[in-house]
Amino acid sequence: MESASLKIQKAYLASGCFWGTQYHLNKMFGVSATYVGYMGGNLDNPSYPQVKTGTTGHVETVEVLFDTEEVSYEQILKLYFETHDFTQIGGQGPDIGSQYRSVIFYSNEEQKTTAENLIELLTRMGNKVATSLEPASTFWKAEDYHQHYYDKNGDSPYCHIYKKIFK
Repeated sequence: MESASLKIQKAYLASGCFWGTQYHLNKMFGVSATYVGYMGGNLDNPSYPQVKTGTTGHVETVEVLFDTEEVSYEQILKLYFETHDFTQIGGQGPDIGSQYRSVIFYSNEEQKTTAENLIELLTRMGNKVATSLEPASTFWKAEDYHQHYYDKNGDSPYCHIYKKIFK
């Protein structure tokens, strides 16, 4: 019998401001938790003021914990692509800078292959995909006031509008 911990996997996704990415992914069936934070940089335990300068190499990232018996990694990636402009280079909407890049941080070869296949599909659909694939590194959880920002403040994402792409 499979243990419960094997059913829970993590995805690390960056698509501009992490508030909007978290807002959409947190509502997905099969997602048990989401956290906003920073990944990919060269500074241990970075703070928001440091990351927002764009000089640390970190990207605003969402850690997604999901139950593989309820939702697949591919389904999570499809929602990810449908909630940001994956063709924009160097930011997302009005958020410009390397810290707002579109990045899929993969944790294993299966995740990498799934992401490559979806990027290839999007390309065949006529899109110029700016999303990069990078190996996951240490995820540094952001400050508490960033966690579930839109839910706490009663707002909705300003640069993460859902747009159906996949059938």
